[in-house]
Amino acid sequence: MQANLKIKSLTSDISLYLAPPPLDSVLVGSLQSEILEQELLLSILSERLSDSSSAAYTVGVNYGTVANNLPSPSQVASFLKTQTTIDRVKIFDTNPDILRAFANTGISVTVTVGNGDIPSLAKLPAAQSWIAANILPFHPQTSIKYIAVGNEVLATSDKVLIAHTLPAMKALASALELANITTIHVATPHSLGILSSSEPPSTGRFRKGYDQRIFAPFLDYHRKTKSPFMVNPYPYFGFKAETLNYALFKPNSGVFDPATGNNYTNMFDAQLDAVYSAMKRLGYGDVDIVVAETGWPSVGDPNQPGVSMENAISYNKNLVKHVNSGKGTPLMPNRTFETYVFSLFNENLKPSVSERNFGLFKPDLTPVYDVGILRNDKALAPTPGTTADAPSPSSPGRERQWCVPESDASDDALQKNIDYVCSIGVDCKPIQQGGPCFDPNTVRSHASYAMNAYYQASGRHDFDCDFNHTGVLTSSDPSYEACDYPFDGLKLQQKSVAGISRRLYSTVDEILVVASSLIFVHFFIF
Repeated sequence: MQANLKIKSLTSDISLYLAPPPLDSVLVGSLQSEILEQELLLSILSERLSDSSSAAYTVGVNYGTVANNLPSPSQVASFLKTQTTIDRVKIFDTNPDILRAFANTGISVTVTVGNGDIPSLAKLPAAQSWIAANILPFHPQTSIKYIAVGNEVLATSDKVLIAHTLPAMKALASALELANITTIHVATPHSLGILSSSEPPSTGRFRKGYDQRIFAPFLDYHRKTKSPFMVNPYPYFGFKAETLNYALFKPNSGVFDPATGNNYTNMFDAQLDAVYSAMKRLGYGDVDIVVAETGWPSVGDPNQPGVSMENAISYNKNLVKHVNSGKGTPLMPNRTFETYVFSLFNENLKPSVSERNFGLFKPDLTPVYDVGILRNDKALAPTPGTTADAPSPSSPGRERQWCVPESDASDDALQKNIDYVCSIGVDCKPIQQGGPCFDPNTVRSHASYAMNAYYQASGRHDFDCDFNHTGVLTSSDPSYEACDYPFDGLKLQQKSVAGISRRLYSTVDEILVVASSLIFVHFFIF
């Protein structure tokens, strides 16, 4: 969720989740030498890593920070340690302030490599530099448990990212070994779009072509390094009106799997067993599964069925009980899955109403609702007056849309977007110091304003918000406080428009050259 705006159909057919591209578009082969370089180190690493997979896990949270009103990391760390039972968090970057705040707290942290940073980490020297900059200054005082390499990479349809993900994972694992760190595992979270079949769960299988060529190597890596296969199951994106109770862990007649004789009474178990069936089909049923994200929004747009405070409480509270029970699933009985609820806070700079309301806590650290993770025994009622940001009114005759960063775009990529937009005549004064949009002073926030300004000025075509796959359109106005995001009203001088055109043609030429090179490499290899 934090690192990837969920654009998924409200359907029980998991195969309709945003799917990876066909195999014949995936760039492979050119990375074989990098992979071979790391095999020896990985074999040593697999022998040294402690086998912690059998430990009894508890529930953690995803700690997202796409907001301008959150408490300081030190306040968050203290709150989680003293007021909740949460003993693990997952963040979507390597924010040094957060890593320092969780030092010596006993709360483990999962850090994330941005999708855009993956290709540069496929070689060992770059991976070693990344470990030196982002892990060594904080380890072991901060208990870093996992490095998540990207988020839902296969759902991006970016063949370069897909081809570089496993080499980057292997390079980072090797870099950890060379740094004599054997307690941190490297993995990558997947959406359920990786499955071609999921209902009933026993039919679960990876998408044709991806099974042997992509997932068998992934799973072989996980087995060798004793690292988990991470998935992001969201029953919220998979229910129909008639299966809402099934998605919420409420009483229902269940879904029967004739191949196994199991009757599933909740969609969460069914989704996990579908993943397990796909893994077992390839011979990797022994690899651990970690639920990297799952959750349910408490408020949404009027046209979003099933979104309510009551349903959010039902899903997340029942999820916590179910996971902590150790009951497991019908195909994986008596297993306790490490599960990270999305998310810790409501984040007011997210692009849509529902995205802003996945949080368990408000920025003042009061609960939006209680799911059983507070240390006191008294269950709390939902916070009175909890409401969503009102949806933006639609202007007659034309759909209102804004361009904002894709939530898994790296800061490096977003900084390039800012530099480009502000160099061609778009008014960037609002994000300069003293401007109404300068705060929060983050690359993401500034990029959001700049990218939207460019999109509005350039004709509001979908491709004007592409930004090399780092932009996404939203119908929810991202304006906040005194920062007003322009909508179809920003006009450039003729000189600036001409500059944009020249740069666009130059960019297109560059893309065609790169595409031609990739096509040549692809056909040369295959």
